[in-house]
Amino acid sequence: MGPSQVYRVALFAFASLLFVTLGDMEVTAQTDSSEAVKNIVIVHGAWVDGSSWSKVIPLLQAKGFHVVAVQNPLTSFADDVAATRRAIALQDGPALLVGHSYAGVVITEAGNDPKVVGLVYVAAFAPNDGESINSVSKNYPPAPLGGELRPDAQGFLSVTPKGVAEDIAQDLPAKEQPVLTATQGQTSSTVFGAAVTTAAWKAKRSWSVIASNDRAIPPELEKAEAASIGATSITLPSGHLVMLTHPKEVADVIEQAAMKANSR
Repeated sequence: MGPSQVYRVALFAFASLLFVTLGDMEVTAQTDSSEAVKNIVIVHGAWVDGSSWSKVIPLLQAKGFHVVAVQNPLTSFADDVAATRRAIALQDGPALLVGHSYAGVVITEAGNDPKVVGLVYVAAFAPNDGESINSVSKNYPPAPLGGELRPDAQGFLSVTPKGVAEDIAQDLPAKEQPVLTATQGQTSSTVFGAAVTTAAWKAKRSWSVIASNDRAIPPELEKAEAASIGATSITLPSGHLVMLTHPKEVADVIEQAAMKANSR
């Protein structure tokens, strides 16, 4: 083999090695940019607590996710956002923020935290800047649940047993409904007029679970807001507590969001 042949062979080998090395670097970069989010912070809505996620949490934990359920005090919108921000601060890396019902408003505000990389709305409100539950609901027929809310002297609202059985948990077993009535968290009426400052979904990827038989939030509102924020959405034949009636499907959406929230 002459000198020119040796040179050509060496040049080919070097080029091949460089190609393989760059290819490995590209694959590594792609893997790093789309690495699954391991931390999931779940936020409950009005008249319930963190146990409303009791059927979803074990499914996510079995997949290796670190899950934290915020216990909202339900005393004011600011208090609930603060509680959620404290939970986010304790995470050791990027987090996915999940909210049900009224907590959709909470995660829309708290989701501006730099640790939050994605938002999942589960039968939830998803308002824009300056919007509140009252303002986004005004163009829709009143939800049946509204007629079963009872205020106390301090302006905190409770749901009647009839409201729980017919408008919140109508598709859950009858034996579970009294427990939900007994454990409900009184909710300050002020949270429904509280407006979002900056909607996090404008800068973060979002997903939505729409409950087609919801009697607490108009399903048409859930659909319209999911479309408005550009959320990847699914619709389930469920009442308001979709995470209790369809835990696997809800957990699947959260898992998919965790896998894709970091990708662009």
